[in-house]
Amino acid sequence: MTNLSKFAVPTEEPGQTSDRTPHGEVETPTSLLVRFPASEPLQLECGRQLAPFQIAYQTYGTLNADKSNAILVCHALTGDQHVSNVNPVTGKPGWWETMIGQGRPVIDTDRYFVICSNILGGCMGSTGPASLNPATGTPYGIDFPVITIGDMVNAQARLIDHLGIDQLFAVVGGSMGGMQVLEWAARYKDRVFAALPIATAARHSAQNIAFHEVGRQAVMADPEWCQGRYYAQGVVPRNGLSVARMAAHITYLSEEALQRKFGRNLQDRDEKTFSFNADFQVESYLRHQGSTFVDRFDANSYLYITRAMDYFDMAAEHGDVLANAFWGTKTRFCVVSFTSDWLYPTRESRAIVRALNAVAANVSFVEIDSDKGHDAFLLEESEFFDTVRGFISAAAQKRGLK
Repeated sequence: MTNLSKFAVPTEEPGQTSDRTPHGEVETPTSLLVRFPASEPLQLECGRQLAPFQIAYQTYGTLNADKSNAILVCHALTGDQHVSNVNPVTGKPGWWETMIGQGRPVIDTDRYFVICSNILGGCMGSTGPASLNPATGTPYGIDFPVITIGDMVNAQARLIDHLGIDQLFAVVGGSMGGMQVLEWAARYKDRVFAALPIATAARHSAQNIAFHEVGRQAVMADPEWCQGRYYAQGVVPRNGLSVARMAAHITYLSEEALQRKFGRNLQDRDEKTFSFNADFQVESYLRHQGSTFVDRFDANSYLYITRAMDYFDMAAEHGDVLANAFWGTKTRFCVVSFTSDWLYPTRESRAIVRALNAVAANVSFVEIDSDKGHDAFLLEESEFFDTVRGFISAAAQKRGLK
């Protein structure tokens, strides 16, 4: 059975005040944690306020004297703050450690101060559905307010304020992380010097929403979901969340990648079993992806985060004209897509570039030739690494960073 304690987010008890620092800064064995008291609520786009709340994060490198070398890295749907260190839950390397770290050729933490926070609604330390509701002393469950990408970014802005950073040198992220990058550039124009949205879109298509709905329905159809209150029951909707992950994982890969890796090869056998066992290697692979995901992710967080992605629509937020979101921007942009990404195809990136061109923004665009699908931004693609390194280096020179 999954250990629910890893999804339980430590918070101040109702009515309790922190005596640590003004914002309750603490260091846990796995992350830094900043707690914002009830007197500083986060106003959410759904109309509700969240208070108290907390953000778990990691930092790498050293913030320079004038605080001009900070890079915020935004994670994707199933990512977390452990971008360049061993993940304490899975024991695996950080999800972008090939690109970010000490002496790394792309983002060298000997030069830059990298920040990565677990998003609001997540399950790796930031306030989310598994956190204690101060009004009841029990986990929020589905009483947690519905959040948006904008809410996630506003919570991150509180963290950046807490760190005393006026302007971020760069904000970088792929997939849902790329949505956060775009939102940062639109909401906090004067606080982002350079923006790198990767393999993303300014809104979800009907197909994107459809895939997410299949995943949510799989979770909610699991009897052990218990109407979202499974924490008190000591159970986990393993089957539903596993199926949701399997369906989503297919969208992260390309047909070419699946065919090359698995084809129609059988799994550990020479003949078909004429049963519903995992006869094919690709079946076994997906079942493994589903079962391991359940051990590190909270089902309710999955519901909330996918809903936030579905609600994301930058044009709708700005009079149905995407360019309006970036009006007056001075941020330097580099938009990156991948040829085989059918989840966020290149046309979505081109729409962002056209909007930026319409307001005379400083923007470059690179489409990377890759057959690895959407997940290519997480893998070692030399052209992608060269693109990021070149953009960051040029922006650093423009910023006057040593």
